Amino acid sequence: MPHLKSLREFIAALEEIGDLQPVAREVDWHLEAGAVIRRCYDLNAPAPLFEQLTGYRDTGFRLLGAPAALSASGHPLARIALALGLPADATGQQIVETLAEARSRPGIPPVEVDRAAAPCKEHVFTGEDVDLFRFPTPLIHGNDGGRYLQTYGMNIVRTPDGSWTNWSINRMMIHDRRTLACLIPPPQHLGIIRARWAELGEPMPIALAIGVEPGLPFVGGMPLPEGADESHYLGALFGEGIELVRAETVDLLVPATAEIVVEGHIALDETVMEGPFNEFPGYNATEASPKAVFHVSAVTHRTGAIQPVVAAGPPVEEDHTVIGTTSAAEILHLLRGAGLPIASAWYNFEAAVHWLTLAVRSDWHATTGLSSARLVDRVAEVIFQGKPSVNAPKILLVEDDIDITNLDEVVWAFATRSHPERGEFHYPHKLSMQLAVYLSPEEAHTFSAGKVVYNCLLADLYPEGQRPVKGSFENGWPPEIQQRVLANWRSYGFAEPGRPRR
Repeated sequence: MPHLKSLREFIAALEEIGDLQPVAREVDWHLEAGAVIRRCYDLNAPAPLFEQLTGYRDTGFRLLGAPAALSASGHPLARIALALGLPADATGQQIVETLAEARSRPGIPPVEVDRAAAPCKEHVFTGEDVDLFRFPTPLIHGNDGGRYLQTYGMNIVRTPDGSWTNWSINRMMIHDRRTLACLIPPPQHLGIIRARWAELGEPMPIALAIGVEPGLPFVGGMPLPEGADESHYLGALFGEGIELVRAETVDLLVPATAEIVVEGHIALDETVMEGPFNEFPGYNATEASPKAVFHVSAVTHRTGAIQPVVAAGPPVEEDHTVIGTTSAAEILHLLRGAGLPIASAWYNFEAAVHWLTLAVRSDWHATTGLSSARLVDRVAEVIFQGKPSVNAPKILLVEDDIDITNLDEVVWAFATRSHPERGEFHYPHKLSMQLAVYLSPEEAHTFSAGKVVYNCLLADLYPEGQRPVKGSFENGWPPEIQQRVLANWRSYGFAEPGRPRR
């Protein structure tokens, strides 16, 4: 599949596979658009493209909802796969394997293009001409504290010495026509770079790119190590550098095909109230708090700019597909780099990035000589260090006879293979997300909480040849009987041919 280099190319690809729903009737940006997006998640409906927004009719501005949600095309992971340059029918394990494999290749830096060749420069506004209300930014949830311009864009910042450029996704709420309120957690890379600017006593230059090429939000949600440039990794994934152009008022490069670019500085110590906003654990948020201020110095945009929108909440939405897919790939890369016998990794989307499942090669005990308890510790030593630890509070280890992308199989393996007393391994005081609803106020404030690994491994419990075998269709009947049943499925009276559930 081709490298889709703009949001518009991605939208065309979704339309081609029947996974786009243009909405021609007028829709109100005030709650109605957000409710439609949320309903699309619930039904796995095509991605809605709102063409007429109340108060913005005939401006050409549009909203794209659910840009990386599960697909209605017949291939549930199609939006993820297409964004990452894979065929629409790619499986979860194929996607994770592709991402992990690209981590072992040298990064390819972006290509800087002239501003005349950059669609994001079609309209330029600076100074007093800046007005963030120019766009139909929705009030997404009924309890939100404001209109969130940034739910699926890229925050672009660079260290003062220029040695590290970081691309990330953190929510930003419109405070007034030239100001945004920003969530910047200190342990995240955005917060680490901001701290370096604060040490110099200077505000941090920043660019927010909205409606970028579809692969960028995925690498923005990936827990790459400190110092890694996400744009270079995306270049390695596609085999070519992405196209960037110089910003107008800050010394940063921004995606040339972005729909909207917002430029400015994060104030040193100024705050405004932000929130509440529903987040990825899936619960209604109820509190606002002071957040960092983004003073906007310039806005550029394409004609008829398209703004992607995520209506965060219960699974499955983009927080789960983006963070889950890319975090699984990074963790797989790290575990293999440590010489551990890991076949695959997957965040089961239904668990809202709270539950990681690792498939261990079935020959792990014979080839390593480790006990399952020691293997659990080795896995924990790798994962619970640095950024990958954030979104891995609960980990399941199973053998690779389990399809870890199939939640039915994972639940069955967890229930039947993990000992209720000896199967849990606890690791206190590890780097943690701050938004899990089970955290104490101290844990949320310090970004530190306990982790648990569930041992669902069997190989070291049974002598060679006596390990329990899954009594599945494939394992429970001779091949000739399987083939006869599959060949005769319709003649038995069933409407669909017999296929294993995935």
